[in-house]
Formats: sequence, structure tokens, C-alpha cells
Amino acid sequence: MTAPTPLQALELIPRLKRDPAEHKGSAGKVLLIGGAPGMSGALILSGSAALHLGAGWTILEMLDPTAAHAVTEQAELMVRLASFNAQEQLAVTKPDLIAIGPGLGFSALAREWLLAALHYPKVPIVIDADALNLIADTHELLQLLKQRNQAFPNMSVITPHPGEAAHLLNTSAAVVQENRIAALSSLVKMTDSIVVLKGQHTLIASPTHAVVQCDQGNPGMAVGGMGDVLTGSIAAIAVQGIRHHLDLWEASCIGVQLHASAADSLVAKQVGPIGLTPTEVIFEMRSLLNKLL
Repeated sequence: MTAPTPLQALELIPRLKRDPAEHKGSAGKVLLIGGAPGMSGALILSGSAALHLGAGWTILEMLDPTAAHAVTEQAELMVRLASFNAQEQLAVTKPDLIAIGPGLGFSALAREWLLAALHYPKVPIVIDADALNLIADTHELLQLLKQRNQAFPNMSVITPHPGEAAHLLNTSAAVVQENRIAALSSLVKMTDSIVVLKGQHTLIASPTHAVVQCDQGNPGMAVGGMGDVLTGSIAAIAVQGIRHHLDLWEASCIGVQLHASAADSLVAKQVGPIGLTPTEVIFEMRSLLNKLL
């Protein structure tokens, strides 16, 4: 894999500009799956990012029964308890995009939802966090991901941090960090997916796209929940992109650069880096996106 070129995706944002007659259906239906007991916050953060970056519907399939209720502070989120018949629920919901992983956990129900998501055809899928660890541990799931990508090329993106990348590659995070481009190349070959390797200078590549590098971002982003926000952000941009002529590769690149640029913008305003929160980044991303339309 060749040396990366700088990521320059923000220039694509004007394609998201809406026509006067557009409605929520035009902006797409995102289904986010995760939020196992004790980890509902991860899914709520992803949902908040998807909502504030423009998804028409944001549905949270929550695995934690105690958290599967309306979020008073964010009543626009459609929160429901994850069904034990995931395949049937997906068929009824008919999402335009699936994002799975934030707070998913490793239960039998988590595995069932990941299986159902990977079997669900045609729509883009964003895979993060525990979903990646389940794929790393289960050969059947990895093969299913590859088969899906053969049937529907460039319709899946995985977003590992170095630890998750190491788990997929059966190595250590230190080895991944020693040669991030080599790790990225291995992940692309292993999964046939668009791969976003997070970290300082996040790298992105796919089976049909050369490696690009995000030069934005700062150490204030090293906080729990920041990756969940990226997942929801990519999901929102990609689901709008279905009707706005942006493919999943372009949406992933926009999401990565917008996310990092928002964090830099906040630090420039002396909000952080220490104490910078994912929620603050969500609102700054929304502001930047609308300025760039």
C-alpha cells in the first residue's frame, strides 16, 4: 500500500444541501444496534450524532431492557428494546443504513443481531466496537462479512481503534501502531471492507481506494464515546448520501475529517483539549457542516 495522501473530504459536503421539498424520508432511516446492559450511553451518543448530523429517522435498537425507553433529553431518538428475532425486526423496519457495535457486548442476542445485520442485503453498514471484536472471535462472522462485500462491494465500513485492529489481526496494539499502513492494508484484505483505522492521523482505505490520512484531530479526542460519535456521524452522512450522490467511501471520509476538524475547532476556542466531550464535538460538527453546505 502506497504512502497516504491528505484527506480532503470537506469539499464534498455541499452535495448534502437539501432541496426545499425534501422530507425525512429523503434524509434516510438509520438503525443503530447496541447498548448492552451498562453500555447504553455508547448507543445514545451514536444516536445523538446521527440525529444532529441530519438523519431523517434515528432508531436505537437497545439491548439493555432497563435503558430501552424514551430519552427525555433527546426525545427525537426512537428507542426500543432489541427483539429476540433480529431478522424479522430488520425486515419490518426496512432501514436505509445499519450501524452496529456501540456498547453491543458479547451476548447471544448481540451475536444474533450481528448475524442478522450481515445477512441484511444491499444497504450500507457501519461496523464498530464490540461488533468488530465478535467478528475477530468468530470465523463464521468474518466469512459472512466478506461474502456480503463480494455481493455488495463498498457497502460496509469498519472503524477499529488500534486495539480492535490488533484483535482482528491477532497481534498487539503496539504492532499495529508501529506500522499503521501495513495494518490498514491487512485489514482491507482480511475484510474486503472500507477500513477506518482510528488514532492520531486516522487512515482510511478500501479494496478500490488508496490510503488517505486525516491530518486533523488532537489529544482531547482520547476519551470514551468519541468513537461512538464517529460511528453515528458516518451513518448520518452516508444515509443522506444515498439520495445526495455520496457513496459510503465519501461519507466515511467526510465523517472522519468533520469529526477531527470539529475537535480542533473547539480547542481553538479554548474548549479542551483536556475535558473535551463527545457531546460538544457533536454540536460543533453540526455547526461546521452547515457552514460548509
